[in-house]
Amino acid sequence: MKNRLAPNERAVRLHPTRNDLAEPARAELVLLLNSRLVSGLDLYLQAKQAHWNVKGPNFFQLHELFDAVATAVIPGNDEIAERIAQLGGVARGTAQVIAADTSLRPYPTEVSSGPDHVEALANALGAFAAELRVAIDHAARLGDADTADLFTGISREIDKQLWFVEAHQQAQA
Repeated sequence: MKNRLAPNERAVRLHPTRNDLAEPARAELVLLLNSRLVSGLDLYLQAKQAHWNVKGPNFFQLHELFDAVATAVIPGNDEIAERIAQLGGVARGTAQVIAADTSLRPYPTEVSSGPDHVEALANALGAFAAELRVAIDHAARLGDADTADLFTGISREIDKQLWFVEAHQQAQA
């Protein structure tokens, strides 16, 4: 798994804005936000992969759960992309960028059983949640409470979705 905050160390050109954050901080924040955007978009696609391909005794429940996870990821991705634009950056969310820059592990496309999809999606959700917590701290260090707050809200939602998925792995008391 790639472990970095910025996709491919690209130089960032910013559009003019009256946002009062210093330009170097905005440039670093745009890199940080874009790195979370590509992982968030990858997470969405991984949840859809599970939704489309799950088989087994709990098919319907898992099919619905995985679709709900995918749906829950969309607003956070949109908020991240819009924050990039607010800071004067350009959101990078094409399929080519996602494939090149995601830090999530590739989803195992050969799996079909419910438990295998639950495991794979739980792993992806957990990895993305960890990335978000790093991003919260990084944005705070750069003096951007708004971006840190955005990541905090998304982190809460991802943790909730992780709970829903992991509940299928936990033994009943």
